[in-house]
Amino acid sequence: MNAPDVCILGTGPVAASLALALARQGISTALTTTTAAAAPTEDVRTYALNAGSVALLRSLRVWDALPVDAATAVDAMRIHGDAGGELEFSAWQQRESALAWIVDAQALDAGLAQALLYAPHVQRVTQPVDAPLQAICEGKNSAARAAHGVTFKRDAYGHSALAARIVSDAPHQGVAHQWFRNPEILALLPFDRPVSNASFGLVWSMPHEDALARAALSPEDFEAALNDACGPEAGRLRLGSERLVWPLAAARAEPCCGPGWVLLGDAAHQVHPLAGQGLNLGLADVSSLARILGQARREEAWRSLGDERLLRRHVRERAWHVRSVSGVSDGLWQLFSRPEDPVRALRNQGMSLLNKMPTLKRWLVTQAMASDTPS
Repeated sequence: MNAPDVCILGTGPVAASLALALARQGISTALTTTTAAAAPTEDVRTYALNAGSVALLRSLRVWDALPVDAATAVDAMRIHGDAGGELEFSAWQQRESALAWIVDAQALDAGLAQALLYAPHVQRVTQPVDAPLQAICEGKNSAARAAHGVTFKRDAYGHSALAARIVSDAPHQGVAHQWFRNPEILALLPFDRPVSNASFGLVWSMPHEDALARAALSPEDFEAALNDACGPEAGRLRLGSERLVWPLAAARAEPCCGPGWVLLGDAAHQVHPLAGQGLNLGLADVSSLARILGQARREEAWRSLGDERLLRRHVRERAWHVRSVSGVSDGLWQLFSRPEDPVRALRNQGMSLLNKMPTLKRWLVTQAMASDTPS
């Protein structure tokens, strides 16, 4: 085996995308595989991807190879407050092809794995190997991050997310719905699996004990609770999959790089899923690092790819975007977790006021859709 330029630790979409992106730059990588126990046969997760993420995946020849029903465009979004507040976004009004795309997690993983079969400069290894740069994409529980002495400050919300696939008796028409109702946040994301044009990906954030209790309900009782929470807005809803629960937290690693190593994706940062930006942040990390390393290989060939000054360019470039997304996500959660009546009235009035400000709405959509770094 030839010595690689970069050893990538991780098996998820951030690690796979980084290997493909570096291969495009002519940078050789060793990508770790896993011998851990297989994931459940049914993966109920969906990703909400923005335009920057889609552009990266398209450049890696992954996006256009996905099955037709594995990616669904969000044409509109309706946000419901807990005291009459309403906020709507439309791709047509914002002059965009879509507000986001809802992607089957398992299909994306399979598409990335297929692209890796034909990628030059990518070796598969079962254990980390020596390389000038170690790119750590192992997720929130990264062992390699801990080995480098990184501080990973995690602020637990005391909430968990409950995810499932939902089928409606009415077409979704590309409309996403989100309800902010203290102490819960419920999102229905339009999807075409298991039933085309009539399915949703559910992400329901609630106090941890409530999430466990609802996950344990019979399908009939769960469906009754879900329909009670959503009302008739998205049609009559029924459960179309197993249910998955995981705890929620905001976290940030410090530092994010050092001599010969760098953190990407959830190994570097975690945000609340209410804005759907977790994987988008990780793929923007990939775009940034691949571009900076590729530029260094072309213009500073004498410099090691593990040079800390080089890696700090990437970290500085990403810092503002990561902090702003994390701050907005956390701020929204904090705002809607307050039970006081004056706060409740103010946040709902604010939603309705924002709904009448098209220029500001367009700016918000542009910020949510775009990566802050080109691919």
